[in-house]
Amino acid sequence: MQQRATQGREARLARAAGPVPGAVGGVVLLLPAGEETSTRRPKPFDGYALRPLARRLTRAGGEAGLVAHVVRYRGRGWNGAQAELVRDARWAADEVVRRYGDVPICLAGVDMGARAALRAADHEAVNSVLALAPWLPEDDVAAPLEPVRQLAGRRVLIVHGTDDRRTDPELSFRFAGRAKKANRDVCRFEVHSDGHGLAQHRFEVASLAVDFTLGALFGRPFSRPLQDALAAPPPLGLRMPLAAGFGRTL
Repeated sequence: MQQRATQGREARLARAAGPVPGAVGGVVLLLPAGEETSTRRPKPFDGYALRPLARRLTRAGGEAGLVAHVVRYRGRGWNGAQAELVRDARWAADEVVRRYGDVPICLAGVDMGARAALRAADHEAVNSVLALAPWLPEDDVAAPLEPVRQLAGRRVLIVHGTDDRRTDPELSFRFAGRAKKANRDVCRFEVHSDGHGLAQHRFEVASLAVDFTLGALFGRPFSRPLQDALAAPPPLGLRMPLAAGFGRTL
C-alpha cells in the first residue's frame, strides 16, 4: 500500500482485489460514504462496506485484468467549496495512472462518495461513473447547481432506492435529467421499496454494477435493460426500474 501525506493526513489506496499489476486492464476506484461537514479522520472500517462489491467485480472481470481499490480519504468531510473528497478521488486516479499506466478507470461511489465520483469524472483516465444512492445538495437559488459538464464523454449509471430516507432520490433524478442534456450516455435505475443501503436487492444492484462496469471498461455488451436505459429519452431512461432477480437470468 502506498500513501501520500497531505496536511498531516493521508489519502490511501487499499488493494481490494484483482490480478497482478502486470495484467491490469482496467481499474475500479471505490469511494466510501462521507459527511457533509467534518474535520474528523476516517474510521478504520469506513471502506469495508464496499469490499463485497469489489470482490464481486473482480471475480467477474478478473480474466480481463480488472483491479479494484478502495480509497481511504484524508478526512471524512466534503466541507463546502473545499470538496476534499473530490481531491482525494482525483489523487487516487492519478495514483492509478502512476501504478498501472494508461488504463481506463471507473469511479464507483456510495452516498457522499458517489457525489465525489460524479465531480471527479473530468479526470482524463476516467471513462465511467457508478453512483449508488448519491448524496446531492438541495437545489438552492442562492448557490450554483451541482455541475454536470464534467460527465461529458463518460458513461454514467446512477442507482437509487425509492425509499431512501438519507439521500433524496428525487434529487438524483433531477441531477440525472440535467446530466442527460450534457451527455447522452447517462441512465438511472430505481430500486423500488429499497432504502439507502440498497440491502434488500443487494444481489441485483451488484449484478447491475458488474454489467455496467465491465461494459464501460472493457467494451462488453451491456444487458438489454441497461442498453434500453441508456438509449431511452428522459424520463424513461432515468426512472428505469431494477427488476427483481436481475442478474440471475443474464
